[in-house]
Amino acid sequence: MYYLVLSFNHKKCDLSIRERLAFKDENAVKNMLNRLVGFDYIYEAFILSTCNRVEVVVAARDNFAAYHTILGLFAHHSGVNFYELEATLQRTDDEEAIRHLFGVVSSLDSLVIGESQITGQVKDAFRFSYENGTAGKRLNRIISYAIKCAAEVRNATQISANPISIASVAVAQAAKILGDNLAGMTSVVVGTGEMGQLAAKHLLRAGCDVVLVGREEAKTKLIASELGENVKIDTIENLSKYINRYRLLFSATAASEPIITKEMVENNDLSRLWFDMAIPRDIEEFEMPKLQVFRIDDLKNISADNHALRQEQALKANEIVDHYKEEFFQWLRTLSVEPVIKGIREQVDDAIDKELDRAIKKGFVPAFAEENMRKMAQQMFNRFLHNPTLRMRASSREKDGVAGIDAFKNFFEVDTENMNMQQYKKEHHKKGYLA
Repeated sequence: MYYLVLSFNHKKCDLSIRERLAFKDENAVKNMLNRLVGFDYIYEAFILSTCNRVEVVVAARDNFAAYHTILGLFAHHSGVNFYELEATLQRTDDEEAIRHLFGVVSSLDSLVIGESQITGQVKDAFRFSYENGTAGKRLNRIISYAIKCAAEVRNATQISANPISIASVAVAQAAKILGDNLAGMTSVVVGTGEMGQLAAKHLLRAGCDVVLVGREEAKTKLIASELGENVKIDTIENLSKYINRYRLLFSATAASEPIITKEMVENNDLSRLWFDMAIPRDIEEFEMPKLQVFRIDDLKNISADNHALRQEQALKANEIVDHYKEEFFQWLRTLSVEPVIKGIREQVDDAIDKELDRAIKKGFVPAFAEENMRKMAQQMFNRFLHNPTLRMRASSREKDGVAGIDAFKNFFEVDTENMNMQQYKKEHHKKGYLA
């Protein structure tokens, strides 16, 4: 079973197309849901439709078939050409689908990050499909976790407030100026303090590579290792090399004097975009062709009407979302192994009963010894299954363990689809809707 999300949202899908994708009433949504689950490779579905997005969330047996089916039905529904519609959507599968949905419910994917309505809208969309019989335990698992995730995001961050983050405003301004060219660029970040680290995080999320320049090599290397593999480091002694190689620079040191001067600039033909986030300033006051500098006062003015301020808290919120995604899949893998173990043990008990009955009928075992023989056989099988059971449970906590569990299901012909999974849920996973 797989998860799939098709999202037509404000980031990529024009308003004119989103308007054509919208449903005129609840009956239209119901008809689409019924058509979707009418295909045997789509188990469950729900549709979220707001002014800024249309999200189709499904649990499927075949994501490839489900993807083309959904796109075909929505092309027919909207009157938008299949390939034109495909160009405007955002598709995510399995783990990325779960992460995307958790982010949506936590209001990290909204036009106004931190707005509170989206969580209720997702809950209502799921409830509508659940009551329609087109969503059930498979998607309920996601919604239950998503709501918990959104609650922690609200409690642990100030995502709905207006945080003061010059770093997020600076990166947002760079994205505004450079547009799609920002992704894939290399940016120089000077300074390893909180502001420099935040700038690096925002740049990495925007798809940039980062050269982190600091005074202490050991500290800079440690911070870079925490930020990820797309970060290289160097010391401030070599700064001039980087400002003459790369266009984009963000500086936030605690230096008392400017660390970047006109004399350091060698290539006057390189188009540069620099952001000085330090007080006192890191970049000396000078003018040069093809050089655009945003200083902290400029950034403060931009921040007054720039919702990118919320990105500060969104960084922490995204870490919470990542944590919940990992916890969800670990729980899902654990959930998948217990029915397999139970199914194998039921087959063992059945085999003991049959063989013991045959042995008694043939006189191999006296009838009065039946219970003792059954207990002995059960104990032998329990000893035999003990280590494999422990290994299966341990394997279920690893991402690659799913294949092994599926192999056991096939070898022993264990049917988990019709088992009552509720008995395997931990108490704190029972919030939300009925599974």
